[in-house]
Amino acid sequence: MAQKPRECLARVTACRALTPDVLETDLAMVEPPALDFDAGQWISVPFGPKTVRAYSIASSPRAPAALTLCADVAPGGLGSRWFRGLRPGNAVRFKGPLGGLVLGPGHTRRLVFVAEEIGVVPIRAMLAELAAAAFARRATLVAWARDPGWLVYDAELRELARRAAGFAYHPVVRADGDVAAVVDRLVTDVADLVAYVAGGAAAIAAVRATLMAKGLERKAVKWEKFW
Repeated sequence: MAQKPRECLARVTACRALTPDVLETDLAMVEPPALDFDAGQWISVPFGPKTVRAYSIASSPRAPAALTLCADVAPGGLGSRWFRGLRPGNAVRFKGPLGGLVLGPGHTRRLVFVAEEIGVVPIRAMLAELAAAAFARRATLVAWARDPGWLVYDAELRELARRAAGFAYHPVVRADGDVAAVVDRLVTDVADLVAYVAGGAAAIAAVRATLMAKGLERKAVKWEKFW
């Protein structure tokens, strides 16, 4: 289990553009030298006394001395401009780890993940943990995006699905229908299932309603709102 949130210092070691509007940044921990976190958690970066921005950790907690953050910078606001401006060597102060969208210890239920665009970031970290355990818990990911260019980590996830018998990946775009309609088609059995949903508020509400209409109990739908 992750430690309680604390003030941290790290330094940027690399920056990458996954798409023109989705960027990755690697951080090397300085203080503490390693961050104990759970897959799916995030950090909070301060921009003033009452202004913070949250960034999901895309990397695995199995490498706690280094974090990878991934962000959608298309909104162009304060946090987007800061993230675009990061360069190797920059110091980054943050508070973390934060967030409760994590895999429950000891659970054995089947998993369905539903990600809307950048919402795939915390799910990627959870899938890395499941892959390290050879997908002892079977998992399915429905990743929805407005178009193929917004299917973040698509090639990586396709390769993971090819290699791992316990993981199924369903990338879908707007032309395939809204995300709840896609989940309705793909999820036919909710017995022994738990769902993790990340993305916009409207998509989360629609997916929750769809799964609950199939008989999944409310507490079995975990979610994290990105916008």
